[in-house]
Amino acid sequence: MKRIKQTLIDISMDVDSYLEKDPTASSKWHIILFSAGFHGLLLYRISTLLWKNRLGFLARGLHLFSRIVYSMDIHPAARVEGGVVIDHGVGVVIGSTASVGTGTLIYHGVTLGSKNVMKGKRHPDIGRNVVLGAGAKILGPIYVGDNSKVGANSVVIEHVPQFSLVTGIPGRIHRVCERLGSQQ
Repeated sequence: MKRIKQTLIDISMDVDSYLEKDPTASSKWHIILFSAGFHGLLLYRISTLLWKNRLGFLARGLHLFSRIVYSMDIHPAARVEGGVVIDHGVGVVIGSTASVGTGTLIYHGVTLGSKNVMKGKRHPDIGRNVVLGAGAKILGPIYVGDNSKVGANSVVIEHVPQFSLVTGIPGRIHRVCERLGSQQ
């Protein structure tokens, strides 16, 4: 019962974040009925609930359904806090040992993946209030700090401090400041 309640809280936080961060979202019902990114995230939330309740077969079935219908591959074992926005969603991949903090905005084509075939922790941890640009690849057991931005099509393979801007292949930190935008 506790897990169901937390899942409903996370979904409510997701809807509120979509209203805040998606300029096309005109109402909660618009998000619930028409946002493909939200639908993929919702299916992840349900598959994770099933996964945590040891219903792995059903969780993987729902995960497969989401991959086919929404082209989003979010493993049920990944940890995605409530209040995350996945804009468009097509091509988003979040590996089984990845985590994503609340307030994060993920654009299409983002991969939170592994660099090597191995057991254990192999996917990144994304802090809170992070922006991951379209096509960004964050690979390996690294951390992207709170309030950071990763530019479109960047490939990040090293830790990123909080309040950073990272772009390029490989990703390079262009600035670290107390608040993004406060430095000219």
